[in-house]
Amino acid sequence: MQTSNIQTGNTEPPSFHDQNIVIIGGSSGIGLATARQAKHAGANLFLLSRNPERLRDAAEAIGGATQIVADIAAPQPSLFAEIDRIDHLLITAGTVHLQSLKDQSEADLLKVVSERLIGPLLAIKAALPLLHAKSSITMTSGQFASRPAAIGAVVAAAVAAVESTVRALALELSPMRINAVSPGWVDTPLLDGLMGEAKRQVLEQTASTLPSRNIGRPEDIAQAILFLMANRFVTGEVLHIDGGGRLV
Repeated sequence: MQTSNIQTGNTEPPSFHDQNIVIIGGSSGIGLATARQAKHAGANLFLLSRNPERLRDAAEAIGGATQIVADIAAPQPSLFAEIDRIDHLLITAGTVHLQSLKDQSEADLLKVVSERLIGPLLAIKAALPLLHAKSSITMTSGQFASRPAAIGAVVAAAVAAVESTVRALALELSPMRINAVSPGWVDTPLLDGLMGEAKRQVLEQTASTLPSRNIGRPEDIAQAILFLMANRFVTGEVLHIDGGGRLV
């Protein structure tokens, strides 16, 4: 009987023991959920946020992390001066600004593009000297790239550009890997600012329309991000975590 010479890999949950994971936007929502799970898996955490108070609270909540105050819309070349090696970089910062194009100022347009595309690209550029062949980069796009809202043209353009960016950089930065997660409806503090007191009702109504019949949690997206960080055979990919939202 002939046997296969293909060796099966380790199917244990990913370990990030003694690996440096840098999370831009790590003080709340998806970034904080990812930090918590990565910490549990043994990672050394570096959290970046423009809000020092939330950054401090986040570091305490996960049991310790290096805190770096920075604005993704205007990252500096010295952004990672406190870090000697980056094994995994996650960029999940950025607001959602929904407004019709005719009502948006030039400053509004530039803010969205800066936070979602230009700032992350500058951050990646600043990180390059600290990244290595086995490093990974994970960016965040969003459902607006494939299911845009009537008043979300600029956000849709920015997150769609992120998806093109990861495909191009997967070739340019090879063998380093770069991917994106595209979350659908996720119950994060970001929605509090967008919807206010109507959030719970809107989420319940939205959940009823999705094939999964539920709204995402930050932890759901975090699991997908850690998968992309750990899986050495995934690059240039956009992983949709949307409860089937693209299908309906």
